[in-house]
Amino acid sequence: MALFGSKRKEVNKEKRSASRVAHARAAKLAPGTAHEIIKAPWFSEKALLGTDKGVYVFAVPREATKVLIAGAIKEIYKIAPRKIRIVNLPGARVSARRAGSAIRARRRKAYVYLNAGDTIQLA
Repeated sequence: MALFGSKRKEVNKEKRSASRVAHARAAKLAPGTAHEIIKAPWFSEKALLGTDKGVYVFAVPREATKVLIAGAIKEIYKIAPRKIRIVNLPGARVSARRAGSAIRARRRKAYVYLNAGDTIQLA
């Protein structure tokens, strides 16, 4: 006789999570502003490997928020994202031939997670 068994709870959690589809909070945008928020897809080796798992990476402006990015994705690609993560990339010091050294601009990218079965056609 097990008083503190957890098998039933684990099965119920699995059933609930499988049937529920999550969506990130999205804001309604003014017409034509979605392309200002989503500048371009981020094409790197790591970003392209993530597309198989439903994770897409986009370049976004510094003032973009998760809610604005979700609204822009919804407007441009007609898909509601599940989750959004934002990463700020610092400016890097690079060497220049004549000037000696320069600083590459700071950048920001957004990781957009989609629900299972959803895809975005890039290109």
